[in-house]
Amino acid sequence: RCAQGACLVRCRRRLYDLSGFVRLHPGGEQLLRLRAGTDVSAALDGPPHRHSANARRWLEQYYVGEMEPGEEQVPPAAPGCPGSGKAVDASAQTPRRMDPRCKTVDLEKDLVDWQKPLLWQVGYLGEKYDEWVHQPVDRPIRLFHSDFLEFLSKTAWYVVFMVWAPVVLYLSWVSYTSLAQGNTRLFSSFTTEYSIPVHKYYFPFIFLLGMFLWSLLEYLIHRFVFHMKPPASNYYLITLHFLLHGQHHKSPFDSSRLVFPPVPASLVIGFFYGVLQLLLPEVLGLSVFVGGLCGYVIYDMMHYYLHYGSPKKGTYLYGLKAYHVKHHFEHQKSGFGISTRFWDHPFRTLIPEETFEKED
Repeated sequence: RCAQGACLVRCRRRLYDLSGFVRLHPGGEQLLRLRAGTDVSAALDGPPHRHSANARRWLEQYYVGEMEPGEEQVPPAAPGCPGSGKAVDASAQTPRRMDPRCKTVDLEKDLVDWQKPLLWQVGYLGEKYDEWVHQPVDRPIRLFHSDFLEFLSKTAWYVVFMVWAPVVLYLSWVSYTSLAQGNTRLFSSFTTEYSIPVHKYYFPFIFLLGMFLWSLLEYLIHRFVFHMKPPASNYYLITLHFLLHGQHHKSPFDSSRLVFPPVPASLVIGFFYGVLQLLLPEVLGLSVFVGGLCGYVIYDMMHYYLHYGSPKKGTYLYGLKAYHVKHHFEHQKSGFGISTRFWDHPFRTLIPEETFEKED
């Protein structure tokens, strides 16, 4: 099966089929394929990276069976293939020699009923919600009973670009041509004598200012809204948290829930547009807004890529992908920057570099 493109690995005598996960692996597809047919128990402890309890729990979702006694030492019959070792069916075996840091993923005995919409169930988890929502699983989530609401809650990544990129281009043209008329002045509402003219040549810098302000807003929303810890006794706040962000942490590779749906996004975007119109002259506010909107589109595209892309090792996006996956699987209280780690530095929420000391 490995020779045909499958990716099976073993941890001691336990056999796992990672074929469906190989493209999503934070360390890159090639690294995981090089491990095909081998024992990865030592690699889980590192170097270069010690895998978290959530990562080990995640591995258990791909368990297919156990090697028969003695077979785990049989050389592979082909390069990268587990050879002639026979795997015993997982359903017919009691898991043995499992890493004590792992917990078998048993969705039939989970705290919620996965056959029903989850949104109206999670509020009843109370004190167990925070731990449960930060134990990720590899399966799609249904939120609503209504098919229409469920449809509105899902979005393909390219829809965000198709909806908002034309808006960015149009508003950029409107802003530039309006500034070119020479009627926009800063502080004109306070004084006409000392007001500052805003020329059309300033538009690129105002646009970049909007993108910069978005990066700060991205950090603040992610940290203080998406990662608020709802009171265990408040059913509605737990439900709201799960709707906003908890469902993404529970199922981080649900491809239909990695970007913000355009309908609710338009409400949030409209709110920030209104705020800028109140604080700044009309054209200046629009110029800052369109830069921020462009930053949002880049953020959403990048967020999807950090989950589903395979960046080349050593690139900026490769490091950012590993950083973001650490946020999901181990460091949920830090690493809030997504498109950039810049704001994690001044706010002291940077995920620390791993100092490696191998365990017994």
